[in-house]
Amino acid sequence: MPERITFLSDGLKLAGLLHIPSDMRAGERRPAFVVMHGFGGSMQGGQGAWAAQALAKWGYVTLQFEFRGCGESEGEKGRIVCLEEVSDASNAITYLESRPEVDPKRIAFCGSSLGAAVAIYAAGADERAAAVISQGGWGNGERKFRLQHVGPEWNRFMKQLTDGIKQRETTGKSLMVPRFDIVPIPPRLRSYVENDPASIMHFTAETPLSMFLFQPEEMIGRISPRPVLLLHGARDSVTPSVESIELFKRAKPPTELHLIEGADHFMFAESNERVVTLVRDWVAKFFPLSS
Repeated sequence: MPERITFLSDGLKLAGLLHIPSDMRAGERRPAFVVMHGFGGSMQGGQGAWAAQALAKWGYVTLQFEFRGCGESEGEKGRIVCLEEVSDASNAITYLESRPEVDPKRIAFCGSSLGAAVAIYAAGADERAAAVISQGGWGNGERKFRLQHVGPEWNRFMKQLTDGIKQRETTGKSLMVPRFDIVPIPPRLRSYVENDPASIMHFTAETPLSMFLFQPEEMIGRISPRPVLLLHGARDSVTPSVESIELFKRAKPPTELHLIEGADHFMFAESNERVVTLVRDWVAKFFPLSS
């Protein structure tokens, strides 16, 4: 069973689950992964749960945690600021460095969706991140939103941003926005969000503004020579695959991009054997248990 833990990030207590491989010997230190959930999610979501359990099964110490304002972590609920999540990711590395089970020089990021975008940015900013797995991530917030809100929807989305700014300036209170008005998800995929009882369904208008301004593609070139794996559904119904393609264009070796036919945005929760094999083989080659 994973160990329930907490760690501090900018004075806030964040909740996490620490997975220790069952075959670890006394005094042994192993490489570790920080696993980060998607937009407004939690540790109970299928994406992070699969990644954490699989990586622990393959022999890695794994930390799932909830960003500030999400799940059981402290912070204002429904307020997601991307650069604050980047700080949470770096502070997760600091926590793992303190654990006796972890090799402090071999701590990697694994993120899904927004967690993937945060992983890329955080690794570019923090040289302690030894590798990155990005699943369904994105590199440019404005471009992503333009692809998600097409035609008249774009004007509605932009009005939502400006209305939020005006309300905050005039009243000091945030305008609350429904989740699917920020990131549209087809009804057939919404169960991946709705089945997580801790999923946030309304956010402050500052949340989409933060995502609009967030540009991990400016940071990915700084990660080299540390390895990066970019995974994306070839026909992702939520975040268009062009986002990972653009990230790959700006990355430096060793970076791999895999567009998976038949997988969608929540591929880590889809029990796709091709994805399992691909991730397992990649970590064995680029981030093996033995350095």
